[in-house]
Amino acid sequence: MTRRNPLMDRRALFASAAAATLLAATGVSAAGFPKSGGRLRMALSGADRSDTWGCGDGLFMQVARQGLVFDTLTEISADGTLRGELATSWTPSEDARVWHFDLRRDATFHDGTLFTAADVVASAAGFAEGSVQAIGSHQVMFTLHTPDAALPMRLADPAFYISAAHAMGSGIGTGLYRVKHFAPGQQVLTKRVVDHYKGETAGWFDEVELVSIPAASVRAQALAEGLIDAADLKSVENTDVIPTLYRHDTDTAFSTDLALPKQVGTARPLDNLRAAERWWFA
Repeated sequence: MTRRNPLMDRRALFASAAAATLLAATGVSAAGFPKSGGRLRMALSGADRSDTWGCGDGLFMQVARQGLVFDTLTEISADGTLRGELATSWTPSEDARVWHFDLRRDATFHDGTLFTAADVVASAAGFAEGSVQAIGSHQVMFTLHTPDAALPMRLADPAFYISAAHAMGSGIGTGLYRVKHFAPGQQVLTKRVVDHYKGETAGWFDEVELVSIPAASVRAQALAEGLIDAADLKSVENTDVIPTLYRHDTDTAFSTDLALPKQVGTARPLDNLRAAERWWFA
């Protein structure tokens, strides 16, 4: 683990009214305030040398996209609640076939470009059975072939991330972490975005590094030796007897140096792929 710099702790935040907002967003108790700093190192399966930012659906690239670099229109919180991410609100027609989504006006891509409806339209291939069109700089309309009352929930899927219209297929997103280095099938290194629109409610690591380790036994050993901080582990036995490890579900193990919110999403490994946003070093 790369230890955090105590000077980076945002203690002033918790002495203000902003603390209530942060606690609501993270679900932590008053005894478990998030602390800023350090580099989170995660070893993951599912990487391939053919991976690109536009292609590759293994766990490695799913975490790199949704948990780090890109955002989706909506988000499923750890308690299963649906909330907006790049979308702020949505309204269906009576038959749930036409949907209007209002978009954030304060989101910016990592190259400084402002996020607009054009980016949703450019990213929308395969989002739904129908069409998507911009009806303003920050509003889009989905027109579906058949009614779909669950569309906002489905748009939280990691496959439906939003890319920059001017840089499709690149590693330029609106997520909490910008890409510093990308070696396909091997490593992703990212750095926390300063002045991100999520402010102090998510993303407490200074940097996040993903490394590809295909063998579960090797990932478990790396965790036991303190070479990484978290990993996906489904089938390795006896990891619960290693004193430096903790398992919060059947798919994830992590170092006891990490702290988690009271509620952790378990629909997918690593807190619904969002460990980098929701966890911090104790």
